[in-house]
Amino acid sequence: MSDCLFDLHIGYARFKNPIALAPMAGIVDSAFANQYASNAGLVVLGAFNLDKTSIAVASDLVARGRKEFISDEPIELIKKEIRAVTSGSTVAVNVRSTTLQPLIEAAKIVKEEGAILELNAHCKQPEMLDAGLGEALLHDLPRLSAWIRAIKETGVVLSVKVRANVVNDVELARLIDKSGADIIHVDAVMEGIGADLDTILNYRDATRLFLIGNNSVRDFEAAKDMFSRGADMVSVARGVIENPELIRELVENVNLYQQSIGWYNAPKHVCSEGDFRALAFCCMPVKPCPVHEKFRKLGYTAEEFARTKFDFAKGTMLEYGGDTCFGSLVWCCKITKPCWIRDGVLNTIGLSDAEYMKLKEQLAKYVLDHARIPVNESY
Repeated sequence: MSDCLFDLHIGYARFKNPIALAPMAGIVDSAFANQYASNAGLVVLGAFNLDKTSIAVASDLVARGRKEFISDEPIELIKKEIRAVTSGSTVAVNVRSTTLQPLIEAAKIVKEEGAILELNAHCKQPEMLDAGLGEALLHDLPRLSAWIRAIKETGVVLSVKVRANVVNDVELARLIDKSGADIIHVDAVMEGIGADLDTILNYRDATRLFLIGNNSVRDFEAAKDMFSRGADMVSVARGVIENPELIRELVENVNLYQQSIGWYNAPKHVCSEGDFRALAFCCMPVKPCPVHEKFRKLGYTAEEFARTKFDFAKGTMLEYGGDTCFGSLVWCCKITKPCWIRDGVLNTIGLSDAEYMKLKEQLAKYVLDHARIPVNESY
């Protein structure tokens, strides 16, 4: 069912739904994925250690009680693990290395297997940082950028797993984007509060790359919070250990939500700190409000913004709505906000809530496609 509900794909990788199993070193292997994430859209195995230094560091961590994946033949292990995932979920492989060549070798194998490579710029154990692994890459952005560019030359679909609130997240998102990666997987951690939803919003407004939000998702309400800030997918890890049914529950709920609303990760309104996509819901810019600051960041004048929305509406059902506040559904708000005038028009023209929201999703893309200033240059 979810294959028909969601149009989620990046290069050769397709996702049957926007729920992912996140990597946990020494825990998330194919057996774990098959048992707990059989209906996930994506499973991320790992992290796997590729070179002598990362293997040595992992061995030291194991000696003090941490779980790790260690192998004398890590590439063969990765190939075996990808093939052992039997759920039909798309597979990604999270990897660590202190040098580039093992990453290139892994990328080639991963691509051959139709999987995704995920570069680990996330782990923060002191031993890893000292060795230049994991989060250390965030403090060496020229190296991170160079590695992304080199890995992408293999043609692999590339994700970069990062930890939020370590460096300037907007600058980091733009660098990863311009270096050529395909996915940013963000652990939106903020010490003491759990998930930092503002960080997800900042990443969404800084890039149009596929965005996976991670941290503290233990029920569908938490997932919806991340979706509404711009996450294309949410990932869960330790929540699965606490609740083995978590991924199944999330998939069932997001399927139902998509059937009902038509745009599962529709943004909050701009006046409620929504991302750029929320311009699809804004009123005509005839009075002072946050919409002006938002569209100006994309290089629009008020007249250009209005004309762009009118241009999209021509020939679509959003042209209708003469009795609405601004004479067209193109200016109407999110379906979850009560409005008897809008709903009356939808009923009259026979447009369902989901069909209306799908048009709004297309409108949001159109507004971003026609911006004078690209999203990754808008700050």
